[in-house]
Amino acid sequence: MNVSDKPAFFGLIADVYAFYKSDFSEFAGRVWWEAMLAYDFTAVADALNRHCVNPDSGQFLPKPADVVKMLAGSTVDAALVAWSKVDRAVREVGTYRSVAFDDPVIHRVITDMGGWVQFGAKEEDEWPFVRNEFVNRYRGFRMRSEIPEYLPLLVGIAEAANNKVGFTSERPTLIGDAKAAQAVLAGGSNKPLLGVMQLPPAGPVGPKPTKLRLAKGAI
Repeated sequence: MNVSDKPAFFGLIADVYAFYKSDFSEFAGRVWWEAMLAYDFTAVADALNRHCVNPDSGQFLPKPADVVKMLAGSTVDAALVAWSKVDRAVREVGTYRSVAFDDPVIHRVITDMGGWVQFGAKEEDEWPFVRNEFVNRYRGFRMRSEIPEYLPLLVGIAEAANNKVGFTSERPTLIGDAKAAQAVLAGGSNKPLLGVMQLPPAGPVGPKPTKLRLAKGAI
C-alpha cells in the first residue's frame, strides 16, 4: 500500500472494529497500518472479508497476525508473478540491455543474487534453482512492512561496458507496466545496498612474523 490508500484503509479497519462492536484506537490503527503496509489494499480487504465469514475464527476480532497469515499465500502468488516477468525478460530482452521492472522488490532480489548480467550467464539446467532462490528471496522481502532499498535500474552488459569508458547508454527497457516501471526508476537509489565500515588506522607495525617452513609431505 501507499499513502494514498490510508483513508480507505483506516475506514476499512474502523468498519471491521464496528462490526465486532469493539473500540478502535489510534494505537491500533498505527499497528494495523505498519503490519499491512507491504500488501495491496485490495488483498487486505479481501483477507478481512474472508476472516469475517470464516466459520471457525470469524466470531473473533481479527488481529494483524491473522491477516498476515491469510496473505502468506498471496506472497507466493506475487513471487510467481514476479518470476514470470524476470524469466520472460531474460529470454526476450536479454541481459545485454539494462532494464527497469515495474516492481522494486524484483530489483532488490536480482541485485542480491548477483545482478542482471549474472542472470544471463546461467545455464538452462540451473534455471529451476535460480527460480526457487528468487521466489524465496522475493517472498521474504514482501513479508516485510517496508519496501527495501533498491537500485533504480538493472545494468546490462552494454551499459556496464559503456560506463567503464565514459560513454552514455540508451535508456533502460521498461518491463511490465510502463508507468509503474518509470516510478521504480525514479524511486531507486544508487548508493551501496550494504554499508561499508571504515576501519580504524593501523597501529604500530610489530616484528615481521617468522615464515614457517613445512617439512616435505606435511599438510
